[in-house]
Amino acid sequence: MTEDILINVTPFETRVAITTHGTVQELHIERSIQGGYVGNLYLGKVVRVLPGMQSAFVDIGLERAAFIHVADLRENRQSRSLGEPAVTTPIEKLLFEGQSLLVQVLKDPLGTKGARLSTHISIAGRMLVYLPHDAHIGISQRIGPEDERNALRDRILALRPEDEKGGFIVRTQAEGAHDDELAADLAYLRTLWVAIQNRIKTQPAPSVVYTDLTLGQRVLRDMVTPDTGTITVDSRSVTQALIDWAERFTPSVTTRIQHYSGNRPLFDTANVDEEIARALSRRVDLKSGGYLIIDQTEALTTVDVNTGGYVGGRNFGDTIFKTNLEATVAIARQLRLRNLGGIIILDFIDMDDESHKASVLSELNKALSKDRTRVTVSDFSQLGLVEMTRKRTRDSLAHQLCEPCPTCQSRGNVLTPRSLCYEILREILREARQFDPKEFRILASQSVVDLFLEEESQHLAMLGDFVGKRITLEVEPGYGQEHYDIVLL
Repeated sequence: MTEDILINVTPFETRVAITTHGTVQELHIERSIQGGYVGNLYLGKVVRVLPGMQSAFVDIGLERAAFIHVADLRENRQSRSLGEPAVTTPIEKLLFEGQSLLVQVLKDPLGTKGARLSTHISIAGRMLVYLPHDAHIGISQRIGPEDERNALRDRILALRPEDEKGGFIVRTQAEGAHDDELAADLAYLRTLWVAIQNRIKTQPAPSVVYTDLTLGQRVLRDMVTPDTGTITVDSRSVTQALIDWAERFTPSVTTRIQHYSGNRPLFDTANVDEEIARALSRRVDLKSGGYLIIDQTEALTTVDVNTGGYVGGRNFGDTIFKTNLEATVAIARQLRLRNLGGIIILDFIDMDDESHKASVLSELNKALSKDRTRVTVSDFSQLGLVEMTRKRTRDSLAHQLCEPCPTCQSRGNVLTPRSLCYEILREILREARQFDPKEFRILASQSVVDLFLEEESQHLAMLGDFVGKRITLEVEPGYGQEHYDIVLL
């Protein structure tokens, strides 16, 4: 299935949409003022060691101190990789306050949490990932038969210089690559590592010693596959820069990069902005008439499948089965589109037929197989739920583009006008016992004032008689529904 890549460039942000047959499958956004940090290398300084949590805080020059767990220290990872007993050296024996430490960002800062770090360094190239501190040769699990995997491992071992103490992971892009292409990628990564080591010797802690590629370059390195059609960019200068970069590192991609000079905005040609708006909504409609409800919390994401108006099956069980099958494809797409990660709970419509459950689970795994991000899926639980995880490295689309609602205080709902009327009446009664104004003036939204003038006018009049004061109303156009003030005159 051919994928096309659209790259929209402005001075303040770069947006990338990956489409299949005109339908947006993935969105990536990088803003110049808040670029991502994943993959960057820093010479950090340990600011606090927490033995009780077996973790440490490291200053890498960002707004918040970053976080490293004992399991992400190279010393402990090496002992596990050598097949030794699973004995972890306590963090207080490995780190101390004020220590300089070369670290790599595994996860961007999320919410109130600082970046997640590791000392197990890896530097990604087009076909290989370089592991300067690990002699291991690994092969991507997506690469086919065992004999092909072994052949690739032997080729890398033959290409690796005798004095090389580091290791490599062979990426899926290496399938079918010639030895000269692999050798060029290998040489580039080794040269890059030498440059990083030189920076470490001359720069103070904390400081950045290596910044990962731009979003456009990462697209060429990580997202272009044999199924990729065109890569369309709406900036002439960025188009040329990507072509220059591709000619050096990914020559086979060069001919697919093209500049867009049409009158319509590039993203309008594929209705990408409409897809972004839909991706920020809780509800996702299915073609059959069913729908999904997606709720994202700090701990996990839930996806609820509903039949809605779909009655197309021969019987109710058939309707449920077909809705769940359609939902699997929509769920897989929404996870990629919204970049949802962590724990995800899927609540399919209850099915009694075990063969139907097996088919739904099979279709879900098939749909998720297209995801570039690692996912794990469990079987149906006793409650009929499917639990899954999706690796999270960057903020979700909603966290990137949205902030908590100031009106509902991020509850997801607001008090009704009637509830607010009664709250205001109670507040006036409370203040009448403490103060002796001539008049109480209520400043509120249109909906609350309208209800006071209509259905709640009797209660307002009764309270005025009870406190012996005049109560007046005034609409404040700038107020949200829950916002009101009571002015004492």
